[in-house]
Amino acid sequence: MKYEKTGYLDSNFKMFHLVDTGQKNFEYHYHDFIKILLFISGEVTYCIEGKSYQLQPYDIVLVDAGEVHKPVITAPCTYERIIIYISADFISTYKTDSYDLSYCLQKAKKEHSNVLRMASSTKNRLYQVSHELENSFYEKDFADELYSRILFLEFMIQLNRASIHDSISYLETNCSNPKIIEILQYINQQLTSDISIEQLSEHFYLSKYYLMHSFKEETGYTIGNYITAKRLFLAREMIQNGHSITQSCFDSGFNHYSTFSRAYKKMFHTIPRKLRNS
Repeated sequence: MKYEKTGYLDSNFKMFHLVDTGQKNFEYHYHDFIKILLFISGEVTYCIEGKSYQLQPYDIVLVDAGEVHKPVITAPCTYERIIIYISADFISTYKTDSYDLSYCLQKAKKEHSNVLRMASSTKNRLYQVSHELENSFYEKDFADELYSRILFLEFMIQLNRASIHDSISYLETNCSNPKIIEILQYINQQLTSDISIEQLSEHFYLSKYYLMHSFKEETGYTIGNYITAKRLFLAREMIQNGHSITQSCFDSGFNHYSTFSRAYKKMFHTIPRKLRNS
């Protein structure tokens, strides 16, 4: 399977209303920003890092930066969805002692779920706000950019309130290979330690061939590429939080700076120093 970075974000957030007809095939891909998808219609199974979810209308899919994912169209009917791309830096600015707009994302991680299913009242309000937000991008009126931001913040506030008041269910995965979920969780817990295929094979009592084949089939990654990608995202987060580049390199699990530097440039198409300077 092939995976690559897709999409771009040159602002705090962007929004798209997409409609595909027919049985379109999507490849595994990832983004370096947060993605929220509001599913409207279609027969779709959404695959995210070894987990899969059969979507229902108005389900919300949360995909964090660096998570490999793809939709699988299971029937030749219209696939309609609203997608919001969000800068992680932007959402982090709305965090105080009394609120944190990323709460619903953090709770999703704790629940080991990427899909939120809403109660009817929440569906109506979030869907209404999402349409107002979408329309605001095409309006040319007084303070139109500010108005779009206000509507985006209202969408996130309503989403978090629903999460806090249990108006949302965090779906369990329909993973066809639960062992891969265990392996993914183990890798992410041990990310900064030395991890090898041999070690994973022994720890989970699996043959190396079966382990490598199953892992790529379920996630779109080879094991080595998955570990490298996750370490790179961790290193970039450290640099953004003010750590030195060298410290971020070694603290994220890399043993050699030259290896880290080459991998960073290959994945993000820039050098770490530019992120540090910005």
